[in-house]
Amino acid sequence: MATTVVAVFAVVYLGMILGGLPFLQLDRTGIALLGAIAIVGLGVLTPEEAAQSIHLPTLLLLFSFMVISAQMRLGGFYTRVTLQITELRLSPAALLAVVIAVVGTLSAVFSNDIICLAIAPVLADACLARRLDPVPYLLGLACAANVGSAATLIGNPQNMLIGQVLELSFLGYFLEAAVPVLLGLAATWGVIAWQTRGRWRTVLDNPPPERRQDYAPYDRWQSVKGLAVAAALLAMFLFSDLPRDVAALAGAGLLLMSRKLHSNKMLGLVDWELLILFIGLFVVNHALEQTGLTELAVQSLADAGVTLAEPAPLFVATLLLSNVVSNVPAVMLLLPAATEPFSGPMLALVSTLAGNLFIVGSIANIIVVAAARRRGIAIDWRSHARAGVPVTLVTLAITAAWFALRH
Repeated sequence: MATTVVAVFAVVYLGMILGGLPFLQLDRTGIALLGAIAIVGLGVLTPEEAAQSIHLPTLLLLFSFMVISAQMRLGGFYTRVTLQITELRLSPAALLAVVIAVVGTLSAVFSNDIICLAIAPVLADACLARRLDPVPYLLGLACAANVGSAATLIGNPQNMLIGQVLELSFLGYFLEAAVPVLLGLAATWGVIAWQTRGRWRTVLDNPPPERRQDYAPYDRWQSVKGLAVAAALLAMFLFSDLPRDVAALAGAGLLLMSRKLHSNKMLGLVDWELLILFIGLFVVNHALEQTGLTELAVQSLADAGVTLAEPAPLFVATLLLSNVVSNVPAVMLLLPAATEPFSGPMLALVSTLAGNLFIVGSIANIIVVAAARRRGIAIDWRSHARAGVPVTLVTLAITAAWFALRH
């Protein structure tokens, strides 16, 4: 049976690396789901055991914040904020700084992927209308969304997973992450501004008209409702011991009770594929753990002098795995080794910051590049890497120095 589990695990994680499987129309979510089906279908786990392997608090927290973000999108909040930023009479470099600061702040509270999905098209159109080259601003958006989301345990899916499984203090983690994130956002601006110096303007003589009719109209009441629920949840997370998943689920339930926004619109914006990806990986990883092979592998590394419970090996392993299999699968693999007080914060920060290295390292990057392409703006892997690689190296160096000082 162990051979069967290893075979399924290997195929699933090969799919995570490749983003699909040859000759099959499958993405990472489809591969993870088929892996879970194979584990149950082959009798490795019963359906009940598979269900028990799923970490429900993480899924509930993730789902709840997807609903809250959907409220903000349908209320036109993200569009309104983006348009107000781009209408500021600032120099191009100062405008980039504001974009990075605002995106980093929003990503710490709402999902970084949702922030990019909502802001990228509006930001691209607004830059073209001002005859500004949109590429530096879109790269700043993607990088800042990743860096900013590392500030809290609700900023991105992997942080939610780490916080829930390791039962980390929300305030304690924020205090640990705040300095490297703030310095990382400043470094992101410095890298992109330095690379773009003297080349802020677009070569388009006739910029395309703004597509405001394509944007969600601003609804003050719906936006205020979403912000009020988000602020109340932040206060609860910071100053109470109420389970985060329960509090967030109650907040999502309040928003679903609306006389204007139909629930099917809000639920239609929930990223069900991401939730299924989590479910599939939970089942496959649990099946592998049941064989005892993961514990044996960790012990073999320790015997070879590589102890994942120590800072340097965990830092390097998180960086490498996050760029090989993506950050969520990497975190799932490394969570059993997170046994020290520094382990959770290090996993969260490094797995998130590593996402800026290449386009495929983060869903936020892919969303921004796709939005740019629909506007006729080319951001290939070289363009992204020119900014993403130095941003990643600098932010990780800052994080490594911070952990060295703290621990």
